[in-house]
Amino acid sequence: MSIYRHLILGLDLHPECDLTVLTKAIALATLFDTQLTVVHAIEHMNAYGIGQAYPSLINVEAELLAIAKEELAKVCTKVGIKSENQVVEVGSPKIVLFHQAAQKNADLIIVGSHGRHGLSLLLGSTANSVIHNSQCDVMTIRIRDDDVIC
Repeated sequence: MSIYRHLILGLDLHPECDLTVLTKAIALATLFDTQLTVVHAIEHMNAYGIGQAYPSLINVEAELLAIAKEELAKVCTKVGIKSENQVVEVGSPKIVLFHQAAQKNADLIIVGSHGRHGLSLLLGSTANSVIHNSQCDVMTIRIRDDDVIC
């Protein structure tokens, strides 16, 4: 019996960065003989104080969602991940990852991390947030600046 049954991989759809993380996640899924679901989240667009613009923002979010689905499909098709294992949702990346992990009964969330510190750490990090709030195991895959240009 495998140590993990279902892996959730969070991608930010940055071509050079995603390849590093995706390759390692696929290797883990193969090693554990388990399912891999690839997830991308699109942040909500806030419309503070501009109520009249809200319908336009909904249209922009819908357009971003469609584009993200196309981009994720391109990435996943290249590496053989089926469409039923590709998810794009609008929302906070950590919340979307947690929702998908719960929905799929996943036991490992994988995210890429640039390992930044200082001001960028103070501004927040999806990987850091997932690590400290997840109900299941979390693996961060370091994305080094010398490996890729992100």
